[in-house]
Amino acid sequence: MRRKSKAVINPDMLNLHVERVIYTNRVSKTHKGGRTMSFQVMVVVGDTNGHVGVGLGKARQVPDAIRKAIEAARKNLVYVPRVGTTIPHEVEVEFGATRLVLKPASPGTGVVAGSSVRALLEAAGVTDVLAKLIGSRNPINAAWATMEAFRQLRTPEEIAQLRGVSLKTLTPWYVRKFKETAEV
Repeated sequence: MRRKSKAVINPDMLNLHVERVIYTNRVSKTHKGGRTMSFQVMVVVGDTNGHVGVGLGKARQVPDAIRKAIEAARKNLVYVPRVGTTIPHEVEVEFGATRLVLKPASPGTGVVAGSSVRALLEAAGVTDVLAKLIGSRNPINAAWATMEAFRQLRTPEEIAQLRGVSLKTLTPWYVRKFKETAEV
């Protein structure tokens, strides 16, 4: 179900200063002698400049699980294309029983999202976006759905190149508006 990103991102070259634990769960395994407790942790890492990753870690102690999750998240980085402070286009993704809709928003709207979706968007540096989870709101499925949505995002330049048209004929009004304000 999960698809690897196109380009391999070297985490050592990035300043991943955002590390946020978004989910912890105490799990147990029953043996002949009793139950063995361990912890499962999901962590988001990002540089607030378009690079974000999420990872799961499991260990007997919480700090060890967090360390493992951070290592897994650094291996699972994706690049999030942004137009100004928002995403380039609307995207809808299904992951398991979770359906996620991400929509671009005008400047000043903020991040209208909940649970792990908000943590991923903030770690990626997206500050104006609307998000809606439909169906299951399981934080793990929501995080994986958000990562899949990030993989499906394309910049206006990439779309124009794929379609073989000029950027001006393709670009919606809000993208032109953001480009004009960025140039001023």
